[in-house]
Amino acid sequence: MMEGKMSQGGDVLVRTADLRVDYGDTVAVDGLNLEVEGGEVFGLVGPNGAGKTSSFRVMATLMEPTYGDVWLCGHDVAEHPDRARACLGYMPDLAPVATDLRVGEFLDLFAASHGLGLGARRNRIAECLALVHLEDKRSTPCRHLSRGMKQRLVLAKTLLHRPRVLLLDEPASGMDPVSRAALKDVLRALARDGAAVVVSSHILTELEDMCTSVGIMAQGRMIDSGRVSGVVERLGRRERLIVIRILGRAADVSWAGNLVREADGVSEMSVEGDAIRLFFGGSGEAQAELLGRLVNSGCRVRSFEERASTIEEVMLRVAAGQPPGRD
Repeated sequence: MMEGKMSQGGDVLVRTADLRVDYGDTVAVDGLNLEVEGGEVFGLVGPNGAGKTSSFRVMATLMEPTYGDVWLCGHDVAEHPDRARACLGYMPDLAPVATDLRVGEFLDLFAASHGLGLGARRNRIAECLALVHLEDKRSTPCRHLSRGMKQRLVLAKTLLHRPRVLLLDEPASGMDPVSRAALKDVLRALARDGAAVVVSSHILTELEDMCTSVGIMAQGRMIDSGRVSGVVERLGRRERLIVIRILGRAADVSWAGNLVREADGVSEMSVEGDAIRLFFGGSGEAQAELLGRLVNSGCRVRSFEERASTIEEVMLRVAAGQPPGRD
């Protein structure tokens, strides 16, 4: 599978080829190849400095890459930036809101800039406010909105011209749970209507539930991309998370922990209460031997559980500079 190939059957609306961004001697984005089709909600995740925002800014036509190419809706961004922008909705992290305007006035300003007539503007503003659940705030001064409401307002502004491509950089930043739920519903609805949605976020559990596909970036490179379950399976395959619970006093748990720590294939072990958590890279036979060693040493093992890695655990290991290996 080509890096970044997300689904079958739809039109590729976002494509990058060998995208690179340098800031002096620093390589921010290093050879990014990405394809996102209409109908997809693609989550771009990675620690700070991974290259997500730089990638977004190039795709949004706000900066030129050092080299490489970007196409939006089939338009080469370098050769036809106006055509690319016409199909693009870009929401940067913490986008400013004009606090001296009312919500409706703020949206009307941008709707007019997109060439919508007066009647069309009125109807489209009402539709976008309903999409983000702010229909009762049309006459409210923007300065009176909470941070989460301002984020939803910026999203409404981004949707005014019905873009086929959405680039949303940390859109859930500052949102409360209600606002995040509304965001998830909006993005899924846009994808159902055929849009390609690319969203970055550090709220990994939200992304796992929101996105059809994800890509994990670190140090400017895409480590892996695809369906969420596939990425987690590939990156979490070599080292499995195991949780062992021990009956007894703290000294008994500590004794069991020392036995576990000495076993081959064990890494990142920690003890929390009666639980021993570890990542294990050995074979199935070695895992069985570890359990047998504990039991034969007199440890009263209450449970010995292998857990599937989550996208959050994979991401945390990548952020710590320890990307799980592949078989």
